[in-house]
Amino acid sequence: MSRIALVDDDRNILTSVSMTLEAEGFEVETYNDGQSALDAFTKQMPDLGVFDIKMPRMDGMDLLQRVRQKSSVPVIFLTSKDDEIDEVLGLRMGADDYVRKPFSQRLLVERIRAILRRQEAIASDDTETPEDTQIMQRGELSMDPLRHAVKWKGRDVTLTVTEFLLLQALAQRPGFVKSRDQLMDVAYDDQVYVDDRTIDSHIKRLRKKMRSADAEFSAIETLYGIGYRYNEE
Repeated sequence: MSRIALVDDDRNILTSVSMTLEAEGFEVETYNDGQSALDAFTKQMPDLGVFDIKMPRMDGMDLLQRVRQKSSVPVIFLTSKDDEIDEVLGLRMGADDYVRKPFSQRLLVERIRAILRRQEAIASDDTETPEDTQIMQRGELSMDPLRHAVKWKGRDVTLTVTEFLLLQALAQRPGFVKSRDQLMDVAYDDQVYVDDRTIDSHIKRLRKKMRSADAEFSAIETLYGIGYRYNEE
């Protein structure tokens, strides 16, 4: 049973969403501000977090930043329908996805299941093909799907589930272009719609993390209007 941390200062959302998730078979822990959630996470991280962005004491952005210092646990942001800047910023900070308020609880459940399936697929050698479970070496890049481990020039790089899948898809065929639609298919289930901006934001975050290991990192190339390409260095 996957443990979901639901963090929102709206008690109606906490009550209704937690009931829906529990009916779907999830174990749910609720928090009405970011600080309370962070205090609990120091003892045990959830399997996935659903964070509202605007909360008292510690907002969702700050909570995500603190979580990313110690864990790559998947995170979905809840945003208001007009907070496009917040959505982009959240993805760049390392969120895996976002859902706009007011939202369909069924949509949220599908997003959660999609991310958890992707995470399980990375970790399980029963659901992947042999090629996908082997350590992949591309120049200075090393990726171990079974351990969700990435190294660049021997330095560890911590990636979210989405970032790992995007990098893996690009690096599997150096020199070949992947369109945004192809990358969406890799990172998201068919029933989950995302726009181009979501993929772009994940790629920007991915580049930033790789450059934290090597300021000269330039293996991921943007082909404007087409997509992205991994160039083996």
